[in-house]
Amino acid sequence: MEVSFLGGPRPQRGVGVVAPFDFALDRELWRWVPDEVSLHLTRTPFVPVEVSLDLARLVSEHETLGDAVRALTAVAPEVIGYACTSGSFVGGIAGERAMCAAMSLAGAPAAVTTSGALLEALTELGVRRVALVTPYTVSVTRVLQEYVAEAGVQVTGCAFMGLTREIWRVPYRDVVAMARQAVRPGAADALFISCTNLPTYDVIPQLEAELRIPVLSANQVTMWAALRRMGTRAVGPYQALLDESARVWPPVLPEEQQEHQEGAS
Repeated sequence: MEVSFLGGPRPQRGVGVVAPFDFALDRELWRWVPDEVSLHLTRTPFVPVEVSLDLARLVSEHETLGDAVRALTAVAPEVIGYACTSGSFVGGIAGERAMCAAMSLAGAPAAVTTSGALLEALTELGVRRVALVTPYTVSVTRVLQEYVAEAGVQVTGCAFMGLTREIWRVPYRDVVAMARQAVRPGAADALFISCTNLPTYDVIPQLEAELRIPVLSANQVTMWAALRRMGTRAVGPYQALLDESARVWPPVLPEEQQEHQEGAS
């Protein structure tokens, strides 16, 4: 069969992604990517350490990042993202900026990190007060709170799970329950769900409709920021970060206010 008329593969645009060795949500990242963009993932080397501040430091060492970036540049991505929240906030804002500089020095045409993308998203949405959900231990969660506060954003509520392994196994219902625990009515401008290994894609529209504030997640902001560097947009079902029309919620009806008050009592 003659297939020459097909003209070969379509032009490809690429996003390189450096993920920790235990990252398990490749499929979720792809869901935010438009059809004309491919993801090229690589992982940091395995280390026998549970999820902790020590692990965050190990998987974000500049030498490790440099090796991963050099491997990815072989397939010519237009931007490279470091997809790890704790690994990119563990050193504070200065540490995150140094990571981007190290990635650029290693050859990344443009560099983003999850925690840098978070601050970019908060600025995009004009958020000054944020609630946090994390799967981490209290010590890791506290460093995230300090990172957000360093950027001038007030943390108004926080819920954490205390996990040290297999975070990707957390079901959506647990994520939703933690979000409801973290957000007090009227106290936050947005909710951030931390950790690129925590599944969030399908719960974002549900939580935004329920909480009536933008809901951000680690993988969402990472892909949003990376694709924005390419001059294109992330795709997703009615999410405030991706769609300006989704940033306006209808007024709360009296019946809804009463139900909410009864549910909170």
